[in-house]
Amino acid sequence: MSISLKANSDLERIAFTDGAASSWKATGADPSLTINYGKLRKRYLVLALYSDDLPIDPCIYVQRGEGFTERDSVMIQKGTSFLVVADIGNFGTIDKIRLDPSTHPSSFSFDAHTFSQLSEVNEFLSTAIKDRSDVVVTKLGRIPRFTLLPQTAWRRGRANEISTFAQSCYSLADNLPDEGAQVEGKTLLSIITPIYNTDVKYLEDLIGSFSSQNISGVQLILSDDGSSSEDTIRWLKQPHGPNVVVCFSERNCGIAAATNAGLKLAAGEWITFLDHDDLIAPHALKVIKTALLRACDVEFMYTDELIVDDNFRPIGSMLKPSYDPVLLTGVNYINHFSIYRRARLEQIGGLRLGFDGSQDYDLLLRYLDGVEENRIVHLPYPAYWWRNTKRSFSSVFLREATDRARKALKQHFQRRKLDIDVVPALTHSLHKVVFGEPEGGWPEVSVIIPNKDSYEYITSILSDLFHKTNYRNFRVFVADNGSTDKQVLDLYERYRAEFENFSYEIVSEDFNFSASINRGIRGCPGENYLLMNNDIRVIEPDWLREMVSCLRFPNVGVVGAKLLYPNDKIQHAGVIVGFGGLAGHWYVGQPRDYGGPMNRLHVRNSLTCVTGAVMLISRECVEAVGYLNEEDFAVAYNDVDYCLRADRAGFRIVWTPFACLYHLESASRGPDTSGARRVRFAGEQSRLQAQHATAMFRDRSINPMYGTTHSVPPIVVPSSLVWPEQLQRPVGMRLSSENRLVK
Repeated sequence: MSISLKANSDLERIAFTDGAASSWKATGADPSLTINYGKLRKRYLVLALYSDDLPIDPCIYVQRGEGFTERDSVMIQKGTSFLVVADIGNFGTIDKIRLDPSTHPSSFSFDAHTFSQLSEVNEFLSTAIKDRSDVVVTKLGRIPRFTLLPQTAWRRGRANEISTFAQSCYSLADNLPDEGAQVEGKTLLSIITPIYNTDVKYLEDLIGSFSSQNISGVQLILSDDGSSSEDTIRWLKQPHGPNVVVCFSERNCGIAAATNAGLKLAAGEWITFLDHDDLIAPHALKVIKTALLRACDVEFMYTDELIVDDNFRPIGSMLKPSYDPVLLTGVNYINHFSIYRRARLEQIGGLRLGFDGSQDYDLLLRYLDGVEENRIVHLPYPAYWWRNTKRSFSSVFLREATDRARKALKQHFQRRKLDIDVVPALTHSLHKVVFGEPEGGWPEVSVIIPNKDSYEYITSILSDLFHKTNYRNFRVFVADNGSTDKQVLDLYERYRAEFENFSYEIVSEDFNFSASINRGIRGCPGENYLLMNNDIRVIEPDWLREMVSCLRFPNVGVVGAKLLYPNDKIQHAGVIVGFGGLAGHWYVGQPRDYGGPMNRLHVRNSLTCVTGAVMLISRECVEAVGYLNEEDFAVAYNDVDYCLRADRAGFRIVWTPFACLYHLESASRGPDTSGARRVRFAGEQSRLQAQHATAMFRDRSINPMYGTTHSVPPIVVPSSLVWPEQLQRPVGMRLSSENRLVK
């Protein structure tokens, strides 16, 4: 973006020649010149000011989002020749600096320059100092770049959190060395952008975000889809630099066709896509390039995103988990940047026509078919700015885009020989895959309920199972550890007499949840085992069918449910290992319909752990992993321990919001906050940390930029860039000319 100047009434431009400094005359006592360098710009700004006659006393004003104030002014000693250097960064919501050239009438020449590299700045300064021995050089260093959104207190806090996080990420990336110097002259990455009647402002911003990256080995392809706008066509026909390719279609054929046309011109080994009204974040291409040069065995990569307004102010974030194929069937959380190998893209035929609005989702599902999960990498860097203009295809034609997304999903499962239906999730535009009845019928589930006395609770849960649950192929086993209440004993006998699929066993012993569950597993037939507390209440009849359905996803061994407190607040939406140095439920206490980040609490997710209060385990998982650890985790953390062991054994753990129940949470036992219970609980905490290193655990089901101190995780300010395991360079290794790690 070019520099623009705005003078106040005490300043008059005398002359301006293209390519030369402009001449000015201060006619009053308070002249000022505002230099606007744009939100996307080269990193360094140099102001050159030369008096034509008398010495002048200039003053520079920077701002911190509150306008130009005296406390942010920099006085410069009186003289006739001045150079001012500022590190303005490649982007920022603050895009202006003010120069007051003098406090009295004077004449002077002025020019402003921007540079990408510090070496270019030093070369310019060296030349200028040789020409003028009396020049005063003022270095402002790094000046403020961001302002906050002037909204409500909550929004101010959220905007501040996101802005601070983003600024830290971009500052860290700014200092990242370019590892690709040895592959200069080659195109590593091609960025394809389909264009159709795009506003010139958006095109300027887009090209500015690309050119400000100042990185080699990347290529931007603008593929026009038969635009009818003269302004758009005129702009596209202008020269945009050697790394920008423009192609035109004679007629409008849709996003997929335009993208495929650009793909034919791509020279890069890797391909990514950029929407015509979005932007590349600062230093994103350097970070991505570094990652690609390290990605020896990687087949696919994706990054995080910021949601920005028209002034590039962050108003939201998309901080993504590691690759989760279950989550992907509910929402295209991967979105931008999706970085593909060109060879595989060409092999699958590029984008398909007829999926406009969801063409990227269809491509993603087809591309990832058959790709091993360890070759899919999430790069946790906010590399993409999604501009929230509400004018994109998917926003305007949301219904059509949603229908096409579900068509792509159905075909995805058909390629796996599964006939499914797709219906709305808890957010209507998101998806729930509905599996039909398995061949041979729904498998048997053994429901195991630990209990002692607690007549009210055991009565309610048994009634809910036998009368409010529409899944028929189940049996119930109550693992009782010493009931003496005659009402409870009579209840057991009534159920045993009435239902062949009910049984119980009373063993007088101290309460040990793990031992009770293990007793049930050993004594029950069935293909799956459902662990269930006695203080659970059924809400909707389909809950058990939903949990069993989740076992149809590949490699799933454990399934958890959504649990609510009686006041309809969330009690369990998944367990995050590492919270509080141990493990904890996230988004506890949020409203029942709360969607969470990217609305992922409205669809199924893979997690590292779910609660044992309602937890389905497949027989295959039990045979591979074993039983609950009744020695070390009698009451607490047995579910965390088991899920971590299942995860290490290669089983997926899935949480579903479509099986929703009430949980009174230990209502029949009381809390573990005093006496022997407290001692036992502390011991189980210590053993969890010792056996699973939970204090240092990084749960891949949440983004590494989320903190682990609160149930509602804050965004943390990183102190270093985070590289996924597949991209971490071993000590003593370097990149060869073939982009391989060598000693």
